[in-house]
Amino acid sequence: MKKKRALKVLSVIAVIIILLIVLFRTFVIKNYKGRPTSGEYEFAQVSAILTDESRLETFEWDGSKREVPIHFYFPKNIDEFQENTLPVVIFSHGAFGYYQSNSSTYMELASHGYVVASLDHPYHSFFTKDTTGKTITVDKEFFQTALSVGGSDVPESEIYDITSKWMDLRIADMNFVIDELKRTGKEKTLTNVWFYDDKDKELITAVLKAADFEKIGLMGHSLGGATAVTVGRRSDISAVVDIDGTMLGEETGVEGGAVTINEEPYETPLFAIANEEHHRQEMEAVQNSYAYANNIVMKNATCGYETYFKNAGHMNFTDLPLISPLLANLLGTGSVDAGECIDTMNGLIQRFYDCYLKNEGEFSVEESY
Repeated sequence: MKKKRALKVLSVIAVIIILLIVLFRTFVIKNYKGRPTSGEYEFAQVSAILTDESRLETFEWDGSKREVPIHFYFPKNIDEFQENTLPVVIFSHGAFGYYQSNSSTYMELASHGYVVASLDHPYHSFFTKDTTGKTITVDKEFFQTALSVGGSDVPESEIYDITSKWMDLRIADMNFVIDELKRTGKEKTLTNVWFYDDKDKELITAVLKAADFEKIGLMGHSLGGATAVTVGRRSDISAVVDIDGTMLGEETGVEGGAVTINEEPYETPLFAIANEEHHRQEMEAVQNSYAYANNIVMKNATCGYETYFKNAGHMNFTDLPLISPLLANLLGTGSVDAGECIDTMNGLIQRFYDCYLKNEGEFSVEESY
């Protein structure tokens, strides 16, 4: 019997989800205040959109360039920080996610003296806006394909062709943002690739001035975690967190009906977090000698940590169960206490980055929580 791919995709609930997206966006998320933070700083937010002039927007037919919205979370007293003092963490959301999916994580990090930049991947996200103010919703073809691609009757080669295109788009988005943030941090100039509200210019400039682009961490949930892992092979990345993501960007092809995985050493400190079912799949892959990207990457990591959360589902590693329990349950949660799960995860992530971005303390994790 052919082994079913361990992809973090969603069950077939398309009609319900589409209806809930509108309600979620309009009525629910505006009232979410996050979790209590443990750091000494209050947090603030500001947003912009970056235009990648080197790439066409493949979801449009008008010749427009790829736009990547970016949302900053940072200490509210940003003007009081000296230049190049706050480590930077860049976040990528999952399939059908959105930039606020892990707001409590960003807030917690900001309260401890980090600049967090959460990206939207237009047409992969629930919804976002472009530079004209138009709301961009998830692409229907991407949505439908992601719901069906993990089926056991889909050939490995077809799955690889589909998911590699997803990863190419997201990896290009994250690489572009990293390069543009580093350029702007060095040159102290917002060029015409930046789109922002005029009232936010001084604040964005202050955030970029305080940011230390010699200390960059990456993280993401699901497909976003996969994105962070592969981009994390860059030499200018100091630490990576994969939140319950199958590391699809590390798949290199398909031979003889089986996927092949990048075997090169992973030299960036890496922290992988999984739910209990995901962990079980990883263990089964080892027992059955099945090539699974997460196992191989972690085996080849020179500094790798991993843990799993008992009774947690895929969406328990986002804020969604605290924002909209109904939608979260449809997308996959476990019986774990939602607040306790996200608080524990956020604390682990903060300590991991403190160790590898601030050189503060040592980091260790339990096998499970």
